[in-house]
Amino acid sequence: MKKEEIVKYSLSLPDTYKDYPFPDDNISITMKHTKNKKWFALIMNVKGQLYLNVKTDPNYSELLRSSYEYIIPAYHMNKEHWNTIVVTDNIDVQLVKELIKQSYELTK
Repeated sequence: MKKEEIVKYSLSLPDTYKDYPFPDDNISITMKHTKNKKWFALIMNVKGQLYLNVKTDPNYSELLRSSYEYIIPAYHMNKEHWNTIVVTDNIDVQLVKELIKQSYELTK
């Protein structure tokens, strides 16, 4: 899964837009709700690796981390409510889409 695919899928959800949240950084992208302006995904490059932060139910977060080696506690965000998906060639694309959609719903 590529960065563009994550953005495209995120924008397919109703009332969303992409934003560049950090001055002088045109690489990191937040996916936001148009109505409340809350983030539901943060896409960034960390040490040459694509990271995707999504909000998850805290009861589900630890299960995800223990079940998938590419899901880790959130990079620079609340680790109770957010997870990072290290985007590699071996990720489950359907799972990533499901987690984006769940994050979208949790942040409405």
